[in-house]
Amino acid sequence: MKVNKFVPKGVKNSYEQKLMRQSGVIAAKALKRSLESIKVGVTELEVDKEVEKEIYKNGGDISYKTVQGYQYATCITVNEEVVHGIPADRKFEGGDLVSVDLAVMYKGWHTDCAWSILVEEKGEIDSDREEKIRFLQVGEQALRDGIDQATEGNRVGDISAAIQKRVEEAGYSVVRSLVGHGVGKSLHEDPEIPGFGIKGKGHLLKSGMTLAIEVIYTKGDHEVVLGQDGWTFSSADGSWGGLFEMTVIVGKEGAEVLTDWKNA
Repeated sequence: MKVNKFVPKGVKNSYEQKLMRQSGVIAAKALKRSLESIKVGVTELEVDKEVEKEIYKNGGDISYKTVQGYQYATCITVNEEVVHGIPADRKFEGGDLVSVDLAVMYKGWHTDCAWSILVEEKGEIDSDREEKIRFLQVGEQALRDGIDQATEGNRVGDISAAIQKRVEEAGYSVVRSLVGHGVGKSLHEDPEIPGFGIKGKGHLLKSGMTLAIEVIYTKGDHEVVLGQDGWTFSSADGSWGGLFEMTVIVGKEGAEVLTDWKNA
């Protein structure tokens, strides 16, 4: 009699991981395309359409259209907005801090990713440029610190504490009410992965788990408010918001990043 080996909750088998890798390749290409599209005078909706075309061109489906009431390929946020911004006909301006968040479904398997950039206009001087660049560099490094902890035997708190340490040592704040998450057959799965926590605490990580690790942070206070559209969260104090996210597979000796747009 054949006995099925017990597979811990959230762990994906080799075939499922293969499908998620392909989903991640498509998501990475779409994210890269979005960032290349963001320029002064371009609208959020134009970027969203570019992402939609890129996803379909590569054989993927749009995860966000599986969310009830949402009809776009991306969430796009600008300056004090933090997450879940609905793409609109607003044009990007020089000095804007822009975040793009998107997710791809491939044969029923989701990957999720996001990145923040500074919009720059040639010949225009932005007095806050150096601080904006530093703000973005801290968020990106915090994400990498978190990913470095996504190893079998560690716990969710190790990821969370690494993110929190990097962000807060720079003088910024981790948003407490919004978190990363497991991802796979559903866009949002257990466990939740906060950007703050205690090392050695929380859910035990197993090789083969798939996680969307997120750095959601602000320049000022960590409190956020929900806009009248019912989707967009912005910093309560009007300070800059930042968002960095990658989907990874937990490994025995380190995490495998599935949505690395820089190598797409």
